[in-house]
Amino acid sequence: MSAITEFLYPTPAKRTVGGIVKWWETRRLAYNVAVGSAGLVSLATSFVLLALPPNGQFLPPLALLPGVAVFGIMANICYCFGPTVEVLVEKIWGRQLLPTGPALYRAGLTFSVGLALFPALMSTFFWVARVVFSIF
Repeated sequence: MSAITEFLYPTPAKRTVGGIVKWWETRRLAYNVAVGSAGLVSLATSFVLLALPPNGQFLPPLALLPGVAVFGIMANICYCFGPTVEVLVEKIWGRQLLPTGPALYRAGLTFSVGLALFPALMSTFFWVARVVFSIF
């Protein structure tokens, strides 16, 4: 199995509370790297687009540091919902359901990376709007 396949479609955890928590914690670093990388791309894109003409303005990078820290902390708090939900599903439905961890992990990772990239998308829209309004 390739590394990306193993990353996105991992083998489910042992269906015990300890097994589920361990499964999630072994993936936390990869989650943080993926979300953090998306955040860095988003920050860099936003800084460049904010500085471009027309009406470009330089924003000191340290101005966004508190927001970056809050986002990182909140992403990790939300990550903790993954094993919590999986344990609850296991306790409520047991073997009636297939393991939910891999699907929850993919959904959470996709949402978090998308949320981290959202400022870059918005900066792009605002830059295009500035260009259009400066022409007309």
